[in-house]
Amino acid sequence: MSLNIDHASVVYPAADGRPPVAALSEVNLAITEGEFVVALGASGCGKSTLLNLIAGFLSPSSGTLTLDGQSVQGPGADRAVVFQKHALLPWLNVLDNVAFGLQIQGVAKADRYRTANEYIGLLGLDGFQKSPVYKLSGGMQQRVGIARALTCDPKILLMDEPLGALDALTREKAQELILNIWGKTGKSVFFITHSVEEALFMGTKLIVMSPRPGRITNVFDLPFSCQFQSGAPARQVKASPEFIALREKVLNIIFADEEAVE
Repeated sequence: MSLNIDHASVVYPAADGRPPVAALSEVNLAITEGEFVVALGASGCGKSTLLNLIAGFLSPSSGTLTLDGQSVQGPGADRAVVFQKHALLPWLNVLDNVAFGLQIQGVAKADRYRTANEYIGLLGLDGFQKSPVYKLSGGMQQRVGIARALTCDPKILLMDEPLGALDALTREKAQELILNIWGKTGKSVFFITHSVEEALFMGTKLIVMSPRPGRITNVFDLPFSCQFQSGAPARQVKASPEFIALREKVLNIIFADEEAVE
């Protein structure tokens, strides 16, 4: 899998008497097989616009976006999105929610249920197949959303602040769960967060984006998710001097960007 964004800019057209808005400017980014790329920056820096561009919900105003050498022209099954709000179908149970993408693709019922059950087990949801999703906790609902995205076997998983609505303890457990799933599936991931600690812990690569128009101003290769994968406890990783030093460095970059705009 190879995703390449080359000098991509996005300008939202004028509306309701307001001038056009430059959301992204000259963004260059490459995501390769198995990478976990995290985007971080102040509100309004274009993180979600960038994700929507990769998902095919938006087209670049200029520049190009290719996946495995093919131009991205719209949404496709090779990219799956997990939103902050899980976007599950409340009238369906867990199993049918997870299998829904395969149903849309015309996969036979027995086959889609078999695949869905594999990911339900992987996400620790065995025994809840027949449960209505509205009866689940927020953390479990998000797990259903991740299972649904993975069931379609996308080349890249796009995650737009998927843990933002969770309480602190559930969020930490969900971080570890996602890293474990990433390790087992080998999927490429593009992940958006507002949490510096979460970004550093989860990613193999961190991109820091400037306030509007969004540009990638800093890129960091990160070792911490691999340390966790190798058996180091999460809290031990996050308490290490290297982690704390990089956290402060990234925070200083973001604060400096915000002060420059003000």
